[in-house]
Amino acid sequence: MALSAGAALSSARAQSAVNLDPITVLATKTPEKTSESLAAVSAVRTSELDRSFSSRPSDVLAGMPGVWFQERVDDPGTAVSIRGLQDFGRVAVVVDGARQNFQRTGHNADGVFYVEPELLAGADVVRGPVANIYGSGAIGGVVSFRTKDVDDILKAGQRWGVLTRGELGSNQLQGIGSSFAAARINENAEFMVGGTYRSVTNYKDANGAVIPNTGYNVGTGIAKLTIRPADGHQLKFGYVDYDSVFKSGQPFTPTSGFFAGLQVSSIYDTAVRNQIASARWTYAKPEDRIFDFDGNVYWTKTGTDQTKRDGLPPGFGGIGNIGDTRNFTIDTKGFDVHNTSRFDTGPWRHAVTIGADGFNDKVDTSGFGVVFTPSGERSVSGGFAQLKSNYSTWLEVIGALRYDRYGLDGGTVTTSSDRVSPKITVGVTPVRGITPYVTYAEGYRAPAITETLIAGIHPVIFAPFQFLPNPALRPEVGKTEEAGLNLSFDNVFHKGDAFRGKFNVFRNDVADFIELTALTNGQSNGGFTCTVAFFGCQQYQNIRGAQLEGAEFETTYDAGLWFAGLAGSHVRGHDITTGAPLAKVSPDQLTTTVGARFLDRKLTVAVRWQAVAAKPLSEIPISNGRPVFPPTSAYNLVNLYAGYAFNPDVIAGFSIENLLNQEYARYLSAIPNPTGSGSPIALPSPGITFKGSLTVRFGDDFYGKGG
Repeated sequence: MALSAGAALSSARAQSAVNLDPITVLATKTPEKTSESLAAVSAVRTSELDRSFSSRPSDVLAGMPGVWFQERVDDPGTAVSIRGLQDFGRVAVVVDGARQNFQRTGHNADGVFYVEPELLAGADVVRGPVANIYGSGAIGGVVSFRTKDVDDILKAGQRWGVLTRGELGSNQLQGIGSSFAAARINENAEFMVGGTYRSVTNYKDANGAVIPNTGYNVGTGIAKLTIRPADGHQLKFGYVDYDSVFKSGQPFTPTSGFFAGLQVSSIYDTAVRNQIASARWTYAKPEDRIFDFDGNVYWTKTGTDQTKRDGLPPGFGGIGNIGDTRNFTIDTKGFDVHNTSRFDTGPWRHAVTIGADGFNDKVDTSGFGVVFTPSGERSVSGGFAQLKSNYSTWLEVIGALRYDRYGLDGGTVTTSSDRVSPKITVGVTPVRGITPYVTYAEGYRAPAITETLIAGIHPVIFAPFQFLPNPALRPEVGKTEEAGLNLSFDNVFHKGDAFRGKFNVFRNDVADFIELTALTNGQSNGGFTCTVAFFGCQQYQNIRGAQLEGAEFETTYDAGLWFAGLAGSHVRGHDITTGAPLAKVSPDQLTTTVGARFLDRKLTVAVRWQAVAAKPLSEIPISNGRPVFPPTSAYNLVNLYAGYAFNPDVIAGFSIENLLNQEYARYLSAIPNPTGSGSPIALPSPGITFKGSLTVRFGDDFYGKGG
């Protein structure tokens, strides 16, 4: 997928190798190679990040099997869908260990996060609830981002250094500048600070049409301090500040009818700020087999301020008057602590991990139209125990139990519940490099504040409807069965080459799946009755269950002078009672990457081809006679990358995105029909785009003072 700036500049052959065995702790909280993890785990590191020229988090994760995104072109926020599960925390997103739980109900995903890709040094993704020890709610999976740190800025032996990067792009005009400075005070203290600024104008689609309100500006700041007070102990303090301004909403002016010549859809001046603070204490020493400790506390605050600038007033189907303001803020405080002890019994090697985690979400909203994102407070906590045992070199068994509890409070509603979720994985390696495994894992997701408390009339032109609260909602329980195969071979065709492959098939049965459900006038549920005569009501309800199943694979081969990768996924999901398809299931996709290295491996050229299948009407659920999302056509997206390392500290990059100028729209990236009486509208993605970058690093060794 991608490599980090620090790693890419770490040697004279910065572009010469792809890291096929990145280390992850996401699936089991113990370090393991992604290629050997008995789970559907994918990782992105610095070199892949450099090649991706990412503008959004979706660019960082693009092409991962089973992973999809819901984004509005007029909002830089991103929602991740894994294996057809999305929204309200079904996919846990964390940045430096801090959960990103922001949610605002509107014409977008019910749960987005904001992070600047230029800050990132890597990302790990685990698909399915196999990481149930990680935290509550992640019945779809976990996405973990790591921001840059001292080792991503400084080379070995450097005492101080600065890493800068500039990028310019076409379609219309876009660019970003970043600078990060780091210093090692001594062997026990180091720090880094940095910032970025990105500016993007409205883009053109493949036909040359400018898509309104697709530009945005983002500024960020980051600071980290690391202290090692004693042998084996490390304290790390971090802070990230993200600020973005943009216009949200797509203009729509009918040419005929009662509203002819009027701007009917709402346009908002929007400002988003996301603050993340964390403090982590770790302890590990190779000779200490009893204590391997990791404790993290964090605070995330995400707020959106909006001012209405255009659109109809409330009396004509709009929400809010011109000049009215509203705010949506979620304040999340949480912790995550665990310890791993290791011991042997005969030929068995064991690792026991015991821990606890929890978070508290406090949602505050104000202004017009906030009834759809009600204020409230929710606390979620849990504890877990995991035993990971290895026999010789051919057998691995992982067993875990997790206890979850939640409490929700808003207005006159108070609910709570708890549950124990098991996990068992068995993998065997009959031949070196070939490891089949099977897994059964359960996950537990508590109802969100909005799902439980949402209430009020939704004013749509000619078609207003009502949202009803449902304090009787039950938590969702996901039960996943998975079979996988890991392949890992070195020196396959000649000395120094390597092949890695991960294959899996899965089925996830989600009991009490929570879905937005239509009620007609007079129908009652959860103690509330629909009273809208013509257009009915909408209420989050537990359906009997949902079933998702599919297959995924990811392979990489690196021969030194050239490399190639192939990844793909096929996912289907349906309501087990009605047979209706689930809305957030992604279309089939196949991603091919081919690259080569020239000029003593200083020049790297790579092409990525992502083939995405059509999403037909038959695979999209229908509500009130209309598809909840518009169908999309198949498309082929080809991106080209070239990077040249002049020396270990200076790299120039160039990319062409959508090389074939393909006209396409991503499934789920849609807006509602402004008239309220038609199907949603799919908005086209950018046409061909050229980007160029220059990355420069300098430090004390530049002046001949390096160690």
